[in-house]
Amino acid sequence: MFEKILIANRGEIACRVIKTARKMGIKTVAIYSDADRQALHVQMADEAVHIGPSPANQSYIVIENVMKAIASSGAQAVHPGYGFLSENSRFAQALAAANVAFIGPPVAAIEQMGDKITSKKIAQEAGVSTVPGYMGLINDAEEAVKISQQIGYPVMIKASAGGGGKGMRIVHNAAAFPKEFESARAEAEKAFGDGRVYIEKYIEQPRHIEFQLLGDEHGKVIHLGERDCSVQRRHQKLIEESPSPFLTPKLREEMGKVSVRLAETIGYQNAGTIEFLVDKHGKYYFMEMNTRIQVEHGVTEEVTDIDLVRRQILIACGEKLELSQKDIKMTGHAIECRINAENPKTFVPSPGEIKRYHVPGGPGVRIDSHCYAGYRVPPNYDSMIGKLITYGVTRESAMARMRIALSEMAIDGIQTNIPLQRRILDDATFVAGEHHIHYLGQMLERGEG
Repeated sequence: MFEKILIANRGEIACRVIKTARKMGIKTVAIYSDADRQALHVQMADEAVHIGPSPANQSYIVIENVMKAIASSGAQAVHPGYGFLSENSRFAQALAAANVAFIGPPVAAIEQMGDKITSKKIAQEAGVSTVPGYMGLINDAEEAVKISQQIGYPVMIKASAGGGGKGMRIVHNAAAFPKEFESARAEAEKAFGDGRVYIEKYIEQPRHIEFQLLGDEHGKVIHLGERDCSVQRRHQKLIEESPSPFLTPKLREEMGKVSVRLAETIGYQNAGTIEFLVDKHGKYYFMEMNTRIQVEHGVTEEVTDIDLVRRQILIACGEKLELSQKDIKMTGHAIECRINAENPKTFVPSPGEIKRYHVPGGPGVRIDSHCYAGYRVPPNYDSMIGKLITYGVTRESAMARMRIALSEMAIDGIQTNIPLQRRILDDATFVAGEHHIHYLGQMLERGEG
């Protein structure tokens, strides 16, 4: 077992990892930028190392700075959280060269699944359905138009090297292509340092369903059921739940087996997620694999009673997964609302000092956050400041708890998206479980948000 691990991240995920490490008797090292000197993860960790100025590209994602912090602290392993360096193969290689364990997958898996074009080819070779499209690199808009006419409009332009909605554009006709193509390439280059894009068929009104995986270095891979992440705004998730209100038991079993098979194909280890688009007829298409823990992992923990971070650490230590697929039972229902520091109508970030911070509690209510009264939310990072999770025996009871929890949560001094989350929880389409990834955008266009 590791004696000390460094968390190469910040915010709520850093706090989340520290909590589990503490339960396991492992000491933790936090890293922080100028903006995070007073951050909660810095206060919680056993040690903290300053790594640079406030911008992430001068601190959290500078591999050399993080490696220096690892060396000075004597950490034996690194948990990357999500975002930042979590899916950076060069970082994983640097750790291996320094004989420091990476609490994540092998370098080869990061490289194979981190590239969207390569990952789709691997999925196809494994017999997994993918969204119809062109998997080769596209040089210019003229070539893109010819390809799109063959696929059939509407199509989606997507960045090869990244996710999170960056470098993505929906195109409905040839006339719109030149502008959208160049815009997507420029955004991909800025976000990922890689302007490559590909094109695939745009699926109307799909669900976004992802399967949580765990794999050990001894060849065992299992899945822990699915999460429905269909409430999104501009490809950014706002609400996630498990299990999906859409999947039938038969479809769940089939998609789970496909997910495991794909992970086994690449010898996957540690925690990972296979993401699918599922149309209204239940036909599913592989979208991508995230080779890290997800923001929304907490809902899976609630319905399976399995601490995913603990499992990550044990796997990185070389231990065997003692769980088999038949041991995994999904019980009840869990819903997560992402709490963002932003204007609930314009979605403009709202950094600043939190004057009052009150979070709900009680049975079936969980808050993962790094905030407190007096904390100053910096303008330098993602606007998410916490995740509110509720659990119930049924979806209806989980929703009822969430409505109460959202009404009790009070954050003064900054704006948050809590009013929007409350509106979604009361919306008839969401309550009926009939939402899809375009649902929220359509609701906002009607002025109902």
